[in-house]
Amino acid sequence: MALQDSDILKALESIALPDGKSLSASGRLTGVVITAGKVTCAIAIDPPEAATMEPVRAAAEAKIRALPGVTSALVGLTADKAPSKPAPPQPRATSKPAALPGVKHIIAVASGKGGVGKSTTSCNLALGLAALGLKVGILDADIYGPSQPRLFGLRGKPRMVGPRMLEPMERYGVKVMSIGFLIDDDAAMIWRGPMVISAISQMLREVAWGELDALVVDLPPGTGDAQLTIAQQTPTSGAVIVSTPQDLALIDARRGIAMFQKVDVPLLGVIENMSSFCCPNCGHISPIFGHGGARAEAEKLGVPFLGEIPLDMNIRETSDEGRPVVATDPDSHHAKIYKDIAAKVWASLDKAAKPAPRIVIE
Repeated sequence: MALQDSDILKALESIALPDGKSLSASGRLTGVVITAGKVTCAIAIDPPEAATMEPVRAAAEAKIRALPGVTSALVGLTADKAPSKPAPPQPRATSKPAALPGVKHIIAVASGKGGVGKSTTSCNLALGLAALGLKVGILDADIYGPSQPRLFGLRGKPRMVGPRMLEPMERYGVKVMSIGFLIDDDAAMIWRGPMVISAISQMLREVAWGELDALVVDLPPGTGDAQLTIAQQTPTSGAVIVSTPQDLALIDARRGIAMFQKVDVPLLGVIENMSSFCCPNCGHISPIFGHGGARAEAEKLGVPFLGEIPLDMNIRETSDEGRPVVATDPDSHHAKIYKDIAAKVWASLDKAAKPAPRIVIE
């Protein structure tokens, strides 16, 4: 018999809130989605309750996971309701966000708008860093449209390696985590911002990443909750902006650059994707989306320009088939472009990490 919402509510009757009420009877459980044994839901809270409700969230997740027929469970805390009393003004926080154990650098890959090839670029950038001999992971932070499982040709779900820790999937020497491993391909993620923030936080901090030189974070397009979560909750080493050359994409790319500058995340550079198209039959080069716009914009804003990636059938085909070009055709012209960009990104991080020379007076 298929799992029903009523089964979830019954299982959570024994979970008590701090005020003694049953979680099931409290009316706080929202957004229950059940797809092929995978369960996601949220517990509505007021922001000041976050710390006291975390044990409730963890207990609810464990209860659901223990139900027959459940293959995975993800429970988040969502603060859709405003606090009952206005909070007094708080001084601006000066402490740094907590580091991810074992992770040296976090690289955010962003775009102002969708459809510019950001996820494909993130995938091949991670593989380019791995080709340098680095230990690399990639987090797919696009909750609504996860792409990395397909790009890496990965299926299945991560296994638990502790009470609340997931082991990332791995292929081509890169560790991969995505919400796409926990939901069906055709499942619609009808989640509000707080649930997205909770899911991203869990995938960051409840995954056994191990020792990594770099964790590439494939952000969703835009400048919303996901981007701010990464920027404010992690010590992000830098951000890479992906744009196509045309003016419409560059307008949104400027917004992405401005956002990272406002939250004090260094800009590692701009990549121009789909820069030009070379006809495979006659060799004629056509600037379908224009050419050079991202380079000009980077120079105008004083941001490094990392390189141009062409619009090419081979990149599209290998990406769709889960055989990214850097991994499966490493000596090709296109793979070399990605690897050159990865080398520039790593050089910027390595240079920033080195301390200034010490002057010794004898």
